[in-house]
Amino acid sequence: MNTSVIGRSLRRVDGPRKVTGSARYAADFNQPDQAYAVIVGATAGLGRVTGIDISPVEEMPGVVAVLTHHNAERLPYLPHKAGIDPAVGERLHVLQDDTVRFYGQPVAVVVADTLDDAERAAAALRISYEAKPPIVDPTGPDTQRIVPEAAARPGARTLADRSRGDADAAVANAPVKVDARYGMARENHNPMEPHATIAAWDGDRLTLWSKSQYLVNEQAEIAAIFGLPTENVRVICPFIGGAFGTSLRTWPHVTLAALAARHVGRPVKLVLTRKQMFFTTGHRPHTLQRIAIGATMDGQLTGLVHQGAGETSRYEQFMEALTSVTDFMYSCSNLRTEYRLIPLDTGTPNHMRGPGEASGVFALECAMDELSYELGIDPIELRRRNEPELDEAENRPFSSRSLMPCYDLAAERFGWSRRSPEPRSMRDGRLLIGMGAASASYPAFHAPASARVRLLADGTVEVEAAASDMGPGTYTSMTQVAAEFLGVPPERVRFRLGQTDYPPTPSHGGSWTMASVGSAIRAACIAVQEEAARLAIADQHSPVFGASAGDVEWNEGRLHRRGDASRGQPYGDIAASAGRPIEAEGSAQRDPEVASRYSMHSFGAVFAEVAVDPDVGTIRVRRIVGAYGIGRVVNPLLARSQCTGGMIGGMGMALMERTALDPRDGRPVNAHMADYLMPVNLDIPEMEAHFVEEDDPHVNPLGVKGLGEIALVGTAPAIANAIFHATGKRVRNLPIRIEDVLSV
Repeated sequence: MNTSVIGRSLRRVDGPRKVTGSARYAADFNQPDQAYAVIVGATAGLGRVTGIDISPVEEMPGVVAVLTHHNAERLPYLPHKAGIDPAVGERLHVLQDDTVRFYGQPVAVVVADTLDDAERAAAALRISYEAKPPIVDPTGPDTQRIVPEAAARPGARTLADRSRGDADAAVANAPVKVDARYGMARENHNPMEPHATIAAWDGDRLTLWSKSQYLVNEQAEIAAIFGLPTENVRVICPFIGGAFGTSLRTWPHVTLAALAARHVGRPVKLVLTRKQMFFTTGHRPHTLQRIAIGATMDGQLTGLVHQGAGETSRYEQFMEALTSVTDFMYSCSNLRTEYRLIPLDTGTPNHMRGPGEASGVFALECAMDELSYELGIDPIELRRRNEPELDEAENRPFSSRSLMPCYDLAAERFGWSRRSPEPRSMRDGRLLIGMGAASASYPAFHAPASARVRLLADGTVEVEAAASDMGPGTYTSMTQVAAEFLGVPPERVRFRLGQTDYPPTPSHGGSWTMASVGSAIRAACIAVQEEAARLAIADQHSPVFGASAGDVEWNEGRLHRRGDASRGQPYGDIAASAGRPIEAEGSAQRDPEVASRYSMHSFGAVFAEVAVDPDVGTIRVRRIVGAYGIGRVVNPLLARSQCTGGMIGGMGMALMERTALDPRDGRPVNAHMADYLMPVNLDIPEMEAHFVEEDDPHVNPLGVKGLGEIALVGTAPAIANAIFHATGKRVRNLPIRIEDVLSV
């Protein structure tokens, strides 16, 4: 085996296609005789549709059809739930009734010969409503908190209630304590590529060119909605222009594109506008949290309470791991977590990079920082004093845990020793300088996956899996895995993804693609080697003819008798002798016995430096340094790129991103790039990402852990803690704005 491929900073193999424009995204697959669809969203936040006059619109130039709940096909909406879907509730049945559940809900679709004609007709459509005032503010007096039904079930990733010891009494009796409430605003995904679907029917068979992070689920979901056999639906998505979780679920626009295409008997293209992406494609939920910590004078935690609540829609119960990290992050014999949902008249939230962990860790790590100041103990030292020997929630060892080595490495690179501990004690001219730190963690997930490997006579290798690539470099990293285990140069590997015709894989989210799909490719490589060896042994012209399977071995892509590499046979020659490509599939999943023995997580430490102008309240992030324990690093270049993206997302969470809803109707008032603020190039500071050496043979055969989520998880609290150090003012609600620090 060529062991030099994994661990190399190989440049993206799909890079040339992207920079030359030959990479095709969902909206690029235009079809002959294609029509265009535009969604009309409800302008009432709650109620029902009382009238739609489609006659004048139908007569407008180029209009082919107007679909509403009056004339849309009645769809079976057969039961279907994947792991990404809320376990409780029912997805939106689009254009099936007159009920309006939230602002922007699709209530009509206009189909026309051109996009201009469709947009003009959609703007002209007049709809009347019987409207009611929606409840959209989770802090309002009319809200209620409910126990998530799925979180009350045994084995749930997030439990509604969990405890050990008597946390409330321990906090109450502690000599030093912190009891604070934290909030995080609703955020919306805003990737470069908008949601898009092109739908084309051929009889009862449907092809979707659709932006999706979970192709096999989109195939199964649309099949269930239309009552089709799963094999009658094909989904194609070779490239994704960013997603961050927004394309994990199959949202109503996909159904509407397919519905419209069947209605008009032509392929239909439907692309959401930026504004529409604030309505029906999910969002990070607004969360409210309370952290209470008690400690001894020397910094030993005696009690910890974490209560959290997040918004959900009224028709589904969206859950995320808001309180899960608190259960195991630090050693504490008395601990209680509580997780609740707040049903609102909005669309269902969705997973957004670092879902749950990013929000929950913000509150936990800010509270730990507050405690460090109460105690007069360095924030890193406080964490060191409470480093657990095992996962105290599960009472089992960690498969690997490198939190303190991450702190050691990142602190050295950051220059933490130069920090003056007192708030407002560091300046650069008149600017207040602050330094903050925070821990990060995310589960080392692994899901069943499959892959196919094909050896060709010209010596090249084809690898196929129904995965996605929204930007982390999946094409490249999977190429490296195949090259590693086949012992061939990466240039001879052609990795293909993005079609449901390929072997099934889990969603491209949750930081489990490399662990899951990479392990499946490894298994497929081993399987195809076994098949190639079988054919060579039976071939009288092969140098290994007549040998037993145990007497042959592979070395740098050549099969030879064990101990004699002088006469080897490469893959291409074996395929040529067989007169056909040699193909095999492989699958991989985590051994449940191993999973039951260990607690498996990635860990990291993030440091941030900020400069605050005391006169005008502007906050500038100057530096971010992170160190992460993620097992084996397949491609350091791609891994650092992932960290950079996560840090930038964390900056947005800390300082900018906030979706504001009009309380009168639930309308997102900043559903555009002018007022929904995100970091741009001029905001990006100096950033460093480092990886500690970590050997974890338990998580999967590759020894890898996910990275995409954890790089965001600790960034926002590190920035918030730095702002406190700079100003002496603790801001507990995100995003932190100018007005929050103007009084300093």
